[in-house]
Amino acid sequence: MLGAIIGDTIGSVYEFENIKTTEFDFFSPESIYTDDSVITLAVPHWLFNDKTYNTQTLVDTIVYFANEYPCPKGGYGDRFLEWLTYPDVGVEEVERDNGTKGIVFRELRKPYNSWGNGSAMRTSAVGWMFDTLEETERIAALQAGITHNHPEGIKGAQAVSAAIFMARNGMTKEDIKLYIESKYGYDLSKTCDEIRPNYQYDESCQGTVPQAITAFLESVDFETCLRLSVSLGGDCDTLTCISAAIAEAFYKDIPRWIVDEMWKRLPAHFKEILCVLNSETKYNIVSYLPLK
Repeated sequence: MLGAIIGDTIGSVYEFENIKTTEFDFFSPESIYTDDSVITLAVPHWLFNDKTYNTQTLVDTIVYFANEYPCPKGGYGDRFLEWLTYPDVGVEEVERDNGTKGIVFRELRKPYNSWGNGSAMRTSAVGWMFDTLEETERIAALQAGITHNHPEGIKGAQAVSAAIFMARNGMTKEDIKLYIESKYGYDLSKTCDEIRPNYQYDESCQGTVPQAITAFLESVDFETCLRLSVSLGGDCDTLTCISAAIAEAFYKDIPRWIVDEMWKRLPAHFKEILCVLNSETKYNIVSYLPLK
């Protein structure tokens, strides 16, 4: 989870000014979390507070987070912003305390058949919270489906959640690669050097998730994963958010200087969620999290 936030923040500077090199500064005065981090952190908040995993609760949670952080760096995507700002209105019959019936008007936000990479970007907490791969993939599909109900949008979220689950449970990179290729059909045969020259901005799951996984697979530690991911270009804050989430689960370590630099850039609310995730799940970050 912290890995995802770090990836988003480091990639944010280069999202619209791709650099196509692994030699760059990780942090600058402009390095700050984006909408990716805001919505990513809404998901564990939902998972903590609704053990039935009701999707309407997730909708309400995401709306709450987006309203709490209305103008993050990069802004929200156009279709998501429309979903957020202009809900339909539904009528629901309710029973009053005195036994009579009445109606209430409720906001209705329907999925918009997106295959965008937002479903994969926000799913990292799902990879940490469940005991089986099957349950991980099921909840990943649920969280994706409230907006990204296109098969590619759901597939991207499931693939990333599965990779994190497998990484944190000690599977090898080859295990992860073979599973993602066979289960989800992503082509992971190209190297970063082969992807980089012609890779352009792509907000789709199918144009982001395989590239992010490839950057993780080629990395030798958390830092090289960040460097490879940003060097690919494209929608690199989201791409690096995804790859760094997997890398954190696999390497189980983030360099202390990166943690310290990131921690001081986070709102108190974000820190609280990460600490709760640490205390209530298998996400163990005590070894390197400042926790204050």
